[in-house]
Amino acid sequence: MPKITFIGAGSMVFATTLVGDVLSFDELQDSEIALMDIDEHRLEQTARVAESMVDNAGLDATVESTTDRVEALEDADYVLNMINVGDTEPFENEIRIPEKYGVKQAIGDTIGPGGIFRALRTIPTMLDIANDVEEVCPDALFLNYTNPMSILCQTLFDATDVETVGLCHSVPHTAEAISSYVDVPQDELDYWVAGINHVAWFLEAEHDGESVYPALREAMDDPDIYERDTVRFEMMRHFGYFPTESSHHMSEYVPYFRTDEATIAEMTGTDYAERMETATYLEGWKERSAQRDDPDLDVDLDSVAPERSEEYASRIIHAVETDTPRRMNLNVSNETNAIANLPEDVCVEVPVLVDGTGVNPCSVGELPTEIAHFPRQHASVHRLVVEGALEHDREKIHRAVKLDPLTAAACTLDEIHEMTEELLEANEEYLPRLE
Repeated sequence: MPKITFIGAGSMVFATTLVGDVLSFDELQDSEIALMDIDEHRLEQTARVAESMVDNAGLDATVESTTDRVEALEDADYVLNMINVGDTEPFENEIRIPEKYGVKQAIGDTIGPGGIFRALRTIPTMLDIANDVEEVCPDALFLNYTNPMSILCQTLFDATDVETVGLCHSVPHTAEAISSYVDVPQDELDYWVAGINHVAWFLEAEHDGESVYPALREAMDDPDIYERDTVRFEMMRHFGYFPTESSHHMSEYVPYFRTDEATIAEMTGTDYAERMETATYLEGWKERSAQRDDPDLDVDLDSVAPERSEEYASRIIHAVETDTPRRMNLNVSNETNAIANLPEDVCVEVPVLVDGTGVNPCSVGELPTEIAHFPRQHASVHRLVVEGALEHDREKIHRAVKLDPLTAAACTLDEIHEMTEELLEANEEYLPRLE
């Protein structure tokens, strides 16, 4: 009977999805579920849904909720982290201040000024959580869902002894998209993917032993299909490989698509078209946050039941607990040299074999030169952010922002310096001490 602790469980939809995933496995239906959040109202909402799920299915699982993190972590075997630090004000600053300087972020949660400052305001809490894990459940496997994935995982790799793995659904979502573009069943698509989180690449994609890349390039010439994924098709057209993150995300990670409104409009496309707009994630997040604060829980508690989503967490837990081998793309340290032409001190997203022995990264070899550039560039930014936060080095944060490709495409060095200072001042209360 494993104990599974959810930190940041006030994110009701996501937390209850992950609880349902766990309980969908017969072997995990007697799990001890511990839900923790500092927001009592949102925590109570999640607990009510989780408890109803257990009761409706007649399971032996137990559900407990608490605002005490140490209590929730006591004797945990697995810790699922999904926290958000800072609420609306710092997020608004991270998007709107860069926008004044011409840095037009759609999402702002991974890289760029938004991702860097989201990392800075999250790192102190992540370290506090890790310190508690080291104290009360040192053998637990820490499964992180919070963005920016690479920077936060790298921080824990560097500063703690917690066994940390980062989880993201961008690879299975991309497999689903590719399957639809080339008209093959998703469960029949074989693929080999590597890079860093949100900047990984489908190095191979096959159906019945044959590459689907010729069909994917042919599909790109169909205007209706092209309009569904404009940025990713353009990246494949120019660099040969299909990237793992959606077009609106990918547009932020490179200098080509977000420096003027005409290009943004041209790349908007049809699927998720509204998400290409500047600040679209911020505005959607504010709307969802207001809904979560609604005192009335808009869920039919009599009908909730365990269902399995595409998320990896439950599959990892089940694989370890039952010694069932599974391969999935996870975010791990490159200390095993999984990607030979990326530094060993970065967080990489690679195929990983999970079974009763734990989490075992596969060797990918070298990424092709033309696409290795992108994760290598972002890994340099990540390294500076981690060092800046841990060493309290303000100058390294400045240099990290100056290396960001979208920011560099939009601003001069002096403008970037001024923008970074404005962000540091605006979000000072949320950030680690910087000198």
